[in-house]
Amino acid sequence: MPRTLRQSDAVATQIAERLREWGACIRTQRVAQHIRASDLCARMEISLPTLRRIEQGDPGASAASYLNALLILGVFNVAAPSLPAEYSAGSPSARVPGGIEEDDYF
Repeated sequence: MPRTLRQSDAVATQIAERLREWGACIRTQRVAQHIRASDLCARMEISLPTLRRIEQGDPGASAASYLNALLILGVFNVAAPSLPAEYSAGSPSARVPGGIEEDDYF
């Protein structure tokens, strides 16, 4: 039995919009590159219904599936560019400039 997928209203509007953009991009690139849905599914090791959900921007499909499809189709770096190094460098406990003071947090 397939797992239950989250409804699109369970995610933030910006995220739902981005997933729809990625899904449309995946479908457009797949068709433009003359790649059959079954071939992309085989390459990604997913089912055809999962690919259909991805192409529709369903938030229940895994982020890894979206990103894998974008990578296979050659648009990964355009659709999901790397974050600037300052977001991942340094101590995770370092305070963000102008952030919430510790006393105000709780």
